[in-house]
Amino acid sequence: MSTHAFPKAARLTKTDEFSSVFALRPRRRSTHFVLYVRANGQEQSRLGIVVGKKFAPRAAERNLVKRMVRELFRSRQAQFAGRDILLRLQAKFARADFASRTAIRRACLAELSGLLDVAARPLPAAPPVAAPAPEQPSTPAAPDQPSP
Repeated sequence: MSTHAFPKAARLTKTDEFSSVFALRPRRRSTHFVLYVRANGQEQSRLGIVVGKKFAPRAAERNLVKRMVRELFRSRQAQFAGRDILLRLQAKFARADFASRTAIRRACLAELSGLLDVAARPLPAAPPVAAPAPEQPSTPAAPDQPSP
């Protein structure tokens, strides 16, 4: 397979896979995106992207964001080994705030690069799971006294 490929094994595809990552607390928020990162117990890193119509109403905008995320992920995939990464668009890129579409692309790329830098950092250690306490044998109650 080409080094430029983005194989299916590198994607979060099923609802359960997305849900398991969404269940976590966000790792980082930026102006327009939210980043979730989870250890997946595999050597392969996987990427999930959520770009809703609410924040990018035009299909061209949604596809642009997804292409940029995939390309950044693909080029740095070795840094993310053993992680599921989920990026979600959470705010619109207001055209009034940017002079041109190129400015929007640059701002988006800068945010995404920063978030993927955070995703490449070591994950915090998971809190140890407490083992259940061993059961104590119950002490027998005092036998009732016989009645006369």
